[in-house]
Amino acid sequence: MTRQHGENTFTITYNGELYNTPELRTELEKRGHTFFTRSSDTEALLFAFIEWGPLCLKYLNGIFAFAIWDNQNQSLFLARDRLGVKPLFYIHKGKTFLFGSEPKSLLEHPYVKPEVDSEGLAEIFALGPARSPGHGVYRGMAEVKPGHYMIYDHYGLKMQRGWTLESRPHIDNLETTAEKICDLLGETVKRQLVSDVPVCVLLSGGLDSSALTAFASAAFEDAGSGPLHTYSVDYLDNESHFQASHYQPDSDKPWVEYVSSHFGTFHHSILIDQEELAESLERTVFARDLPGMADVDSSLYLFCREIKKDATVALSGEAADEIFGGYPWFHSEKALNAAAFPWMRSLDERLSLLSPELINYIRPEEYIAARYRETIAEVDRLKGEAPLEAQRREMFYLNIKWFMATLLNRKDRMSMANGLEVRVPFCDHRLVEYVWNIPWEMKTYGGQAKGILRKALSHVLPEKVLKRGKSPYPKTHHPAYMKAVKKRLLNILDEPGSPISELIDFTAIRELIISEKKYFTHPWFGQLMGDAQFFAYLIEINSWLKEYRVKIV
Repeated sequence: MTRQHGENTFTITYNGELYNTPELRTELEKRGHTFFTRSSDTEALLFAFIEWGPLCLKYLNGIFAFAIWDNQNQSLFLARDRLGVKPLFYIHKGKTFLFGSEPKSLLEHPYVKPEVDSEGLAEIFALGPARSPGHGVYRGMAEVKPGHYMIYDHYGLKMQRGWTLESRPHIDNLETTAEKICDLLGETVKRQLVSDVPVCVLLSGGLDSSALTAFASAAFEDAGSGPLHTYSVDYLDNESHFQASHYQPDSDKPWVEYVSSHFGTFHHSILIDQEELAESLERTVFARDLPGMADVDSSLYLFCREIKKDATVALSGEAADEIFGGYPWFHSEKALNAAAFPWMRSLDERLSLLSPELINYIRPEEYIAARYRETIAEVDRLKGEAPLEAQRREMFYLNIKWFMATLLNRKDRMSMANGLEVRVPFCDHRLVEYVWNIPWEMKTYGGQAKGILRKALSHVLPEKVLKRGKSPYPKTHHPAYMKAVKKRLLNILDEPGSPISELIDFTAIRELIISEKKYFTHPWFGQLMGDAQFFAYLIEINSWLKEYRVKIV
């Protein structure tokens, strides 16, 4: 979109959604701007930049990645939303500057080669499926960091932070805090339901998705819009093989049915076949342009494909655990004192399955430690804060900057690959900023994880849902899936010239596949990724190396 302002011309390319377009438009019209569309958030964003320049970012409420060309000054302005929901990659090489929403768009350029060096391989084999903020994995490729903007002009490239989490004393009492959280979340859901296409909610029956369902169903009822449509995902015959664990204590199905019935939603249960789950691993690599979260990705990809048949926009509960402290590692003294990324476990076991040559090349332990120290150094400290509370603040920062970014990236790539737009109300920056400074004692009100959120929702959700413990996105427990990924990985190992063969301990992996013994005693990444997911991750890496013709330099 291009707009004229005086003698100057501005052009924008934009991916995202602004939820405060009406307010933004009203303010800009007061300042003399004439709109040519009825409700375009693209036009509101472009005029906001014309009016305020880089300061426009503080006026925006939404998810976005955009670039604006200032013709008179011959300068390019690029920006990414505060929490990095929308992606924005770039390459700066000599006098060439390229940018795009996906690596695949940059890889189309003749100057760009699909090459990875030691850092890129460390991202995949040491940190993966997480990725360092701003790292593009491919050599020479980077990503605008969440909450940052860049200016590229005759003077070169300059990056600036446009938003950060600021630490300050929390002055509200318990009742006021709970009330503010409830009001903020309810208002955010209402904003994000605005759409001229069908909207639904992803429902697991847990605290977070049930809260979104409650607010959304009330908004639908007030508007006379008919029943809210909700969607859940599971796997064929999964119930008969479900194994409760510390990380996944119960099945979602009965909770989904209860919440849907309580709020009168029109519910759709999507069942995924184990074989198709394994077959879809390569599709998710193409959606990301990189290896990802194995079948946690492919199940979401298939889930979104089915939702897209009926809806175009979905609300999802990502980020609640990161900002309220819902994960087990928030409550573990060992994890707090470990000085490590808490979602990464069994590192020694993982590294023992890599080739010695790769270990020497990427130096994984040094690389991980360096990325950890860089992140901790960014935390805005609160003067006079008790040591333990300061440690928890570090834990929250790590989770927001890393683990949440991983899940948001996954959700955006798998949904947009199917043309489904997923909105994440818990990522509203006003809510994140407010919760950031709530002390741990209040966050765990009642001795429960996310206790303050449960209190905030006490008049919104049924009591049994309020008391439900943390249960992550469901994974398959069916042995047919393990059998399928083992077979696929064995075929890869048996194929002459498989690119992954030189990067792993071929013999150890082969023996592990043939063995019926469980290798990882705990999830090696997050809460879900065990043996089957490790095999699937290797399949993804091989597919990426092969299909993208990745060259190691």
